[in-house]
Amino acid sequence: MQTQLADTEDKIQASRRFYNGTVRDFNTATQVFPKNIIAGMFNFQKREFFEIEDEEQRKNVKVDFSEKEHEGKK
Repeated sequence: MQTQLADTEDKIQASRRFYNGTVRDFNTATQVFPKNIIAGMFNFQKREFFEIEDEEQRKNVKVDFSEKEHEGKK
């Protein structure tokens, strides 16, 4: 279970990096000639990076692997 949790966290981090990289490329492309002309014609707007600003959301999730928690759920 711990391995799966770590794997999931790694996938989320990789997805966030991919998204932010795509946003960076999009924002750059829409500001450079001649793509900026087309971006203006279609009203493309600058996109925001994925960032968690709320300190409460940045905290690690606590996972309890003890058997006591799961005894009644079997």
